[in-house]
Amino acid sequence: MNEIVPRVTLHDGLTIPSIGLGTYQLKGVEGVHAITSAIDIGYRLIDTAYNYENEATVGEAVKRSSVPREELRITSKLPGRYQTYDKAVTTIQESLYRANLNYYDLYLIHWPNPKQDHYVEAWQALIDAKKWGLIRSIGVCNFLPEHIERLEKETGIKPTVNQIELHPFFNQEQQRNWHDENGIVTESWSPLARANHVLQHETLKDIAARHHKTISQVILRWHYQLGAISIPKSASPQRQRENISIFDFVLDDAEMNKISNLTRPDGRINNQDPAVYEEF
Repeated sequence: MNEIVPRVTLHDGLTIPSIGLGTYQLKGVEGVHAITSAIDIGYRLIDTAYNYENEATVGEAVKRSSVPREELRITSKLPGRYQTYDKAVTTIQESLYRANLNYYDLYLIHWPNPKQDHYVEAWQALIDAKKWGLIRSIGVCNFLPEHIERLEKETGIKPTVNQIELHPFFNQEQQRNWHDENGIVTESWSPLARANHVLQHETLKDIAARHHKTISQVILRWHYQLGAISIPKSASPQRQRENISIFDFVLDDAEMNKISNLTRPDGRINNQDPAVYEEF
């Protein structure tokens, strides 16, 4: 299965799969089983965060896996409360200790927290951690263009990835276009939005029926054709296999437009606007 998942090359040369596994709320023994199942099925990109409190679960799944570490791409994220430089450096180290890993392939600042205004020094910590070999590639989550422009202006380094809320009800067209113009890869969190809501949408039902696919597969294919890396979460092996099986069909332009046009101004799941939202 892994052989058919295309890879994306980041601007620093690291390649990552075009779909991965989100691990929010996957913890303990059940979480380890879910993540090892995903790796067995063919997932090679695993997404966690310090604030998910499951980095150790991810690390244990990596340890139990028969897949060599160098074939995996493990992501974690720096929480808002540790964005001052010294705290960020320590937290990156702690993240690695929790996961029992020597390095993360991708490490992201989870939110800009503009009111606190420490995200530039947090970024400098990530830059240095990469120099020290603790991280292979560095990026951000939920950053607006003005935040990223400031990072590059003050440090000379821009993120390889920006992980943002992106789903059919919030298609982030302007942000995605800006990423494309600046050589930054878009990664989608909550790619299926509120599953119970999106899975009942008639437009999506019609497109799925036309392709003999599930609605989830259609949405994840939409992400792929937008050029965005999606990280759907599932503990079910059946659903994990379904979510990664999106490379044997193509949505036409009309179908892509129908899905994109489901977006709405109030489409955010929890109204978390990065211009004002603070994560701790």
